Amino acid sequence: MYQYYTTDLLQPDPAPLLTRRAILNRNREEGHEHLYRDYFADNFVYGAKDFKRRFRLSRDVFLRITNTLDSRYEFFQLRYDARGRRGFTTLQKCVATIRLMAMGESPDIMDDYMRMFERTARESLYTLSRGVVETFGEVYLRKPSLHYLQELYAAHEERHGFPRMIRSIDCTHWKWKNCPVAWKGQYASGHHGSPSLVLEAVASQDLWIWHAFFGVAGSNNDVNVLDQSPIFDDLLNGKARMLLSR
Repeated sequence: MYQYYTTDLLQPDPAPLLTRRAILNRNREEGHEHLYRDYFADNFVYGAKDFKRRFRLSRDVFLRITNTLDSRYEFFQLRYDARGRRGFTTLQKCVATIRLMAMGESPDIMDDYMRMFERTARESLYTLSRGVVETFGEVYLRKPSLHYLQELYAAHEERHGFPRMIRSIDCTHWKWKNCPVAWKGQYASGHHGSPSLVLEAVASQDLWIWHAFFGVAGSNNDVNVLDQSPIFDDLLNGKARMLLSR
């Protein structure tokens, strides 16, 4: 009895052909000009109210952050590659980052308007977040001094009638549109129709944020979030007690 084998089953698969990714002419210069005309030119298309509604902060605050990062970090400065191609401007990188954070959009959305590749949008997001903490952390991400605490006590007591109180602590849910399917059960609760992340914050009357704790699963309630929060660590370690007793 004879057995026959086809040679196709014995030969290995041919090596895949190397394909080169197509280079798109995104016209970064046009993207910058379009952005500048819409929001930052003298005869801009969209005013201050539109800017604040779309980016969740005022244009003056945005420009302050942009100018500071441009002067401190090379990443945000306009550069040219080895072929002489112009890179993205500071406005393009910062606007793309703010849109990602404010609107919860995907980095790939930045391609049509900002002419920006997804990888650049992600790098801008990480670099700006780190830069804001490093640049403004000592001023805006600090604990209140004893002198400022006394002023907060007086202002809050005069306005609300509660002595020795900075501000009430509160938690809010942020919708997580791109939550992985495997995590939806952990980050969803019966009070919200979609997965969310919990933000715990303390802000004084002048909108100065003295405490922020973000990222807890939306299935937690305020008590669970407070139990994980570091807000009372100084009190437990005795530091807050010594500060208030002076």
